[in-house]
Amino acid sequence: MAVADRIAADYEELTNGCGLLDRSERGKLALAGSDAAAFLSGLVSNEIEALTDGEGCYAAVLTPKGKMLGDLRVLATGDDLLLDTERAALQEVFNVLWRGRIGHDVEVQKHTLERGLLALEGPRARAVAEADDLSEAEYSHMPAELDGIPVRLIVAEAGVDLLCEAGRIDDLRAALQARGAVSVSDEAAEARRVERGRPRYGIDLDDTVIPQEAGLNERAVSFTKGCYVGQETVARLHYKGKPNRHLRGLRLSRPAEAGDALRLGDREVGRLGTVAVSPRFGPIALALVRREAEPGATVTAGEAGASAEVVELPFS
Repeated sequence: MAVADRIAADYEELTNGCGLLDRSERGKLALAGSDAAAFLSGLVSNEIEALTDGEGCYAAVLTPKGKMLGDLRVLATGDDLLLDTERAALQEVFNVLWRGRIGHDVEVQKHTLERGLLALEGPRARAVAEADDLSEAEYSHMPAELDGIPVRLIVAEAGVDLLCEAGRIDDLRAALQARGAVSVSDEAAEARRVERGRPRYGIDLDDTVIPQEAGLNERAVSFTKGCYVGQETVARLHYKGKPNRHLRGLRLSRPAEAGDALRLGDREVGRLGTVAVSPRFGPIALALVRREAEPGATVTAGEAGASAEVVELPFS
């Protein structure tokens, strides 16, 4: 099967069925101890102390100047806090936690290699995961068992994630495939992610980005919680300022490369982040672009000068 045909078939599964992806490379940490919630709340942008067993949230780890060192998913289990983050951000996130733990009753544990993570994406994901009892709220989670395999079911943006011991990952994959999940390519999953307008740290986001620039305030920032590192910059920009950049979608005239410069006339206004080929929209990308490159503007990408229309996210 040609690559384009394979991606199209995988895209169809993600859109109308249940695609299966291995996300075990994500960094996994846990915080234990009586101070865990208060400790983490002082280091990340979202509300942590209000989380109860089975709830979770998305948050950013920031520098004192409000720039992102990483982003993470936080799950409260009642006994501890489970964290997972992009592998590109893992070391910086761990460093922040490790340095900040002094004086707190908190233990920082590493679980990246000990736990596997499979993602089910598509409208049949909940049925395949047998997750009827799981809340539909994103980041909700619960322990469960699938064919005798202990798992934690987690509501993800596009379906259900399953966390398990690394030694059972192959057994879990086989159990999910027996229930109708179909292994799909990262290329098809990335196309769907770009369409939804969800950036990834290490590709679309880095340590120059303030959450508001990437449209993350609603998902990742609490403006009612107590103090946290980077709060002053984030709050000032939210209440009084206008970000110089915005996360936008790009409809490309032809495929381009991540990192290619974007120009509006003679001025560089950004660089391409994730680039994908969508069976629905064709070549598309995410990019942080300066605010003068408004939706509807046409920019050029890279030395070859591919044209690109700037669009609002998500793609439609």
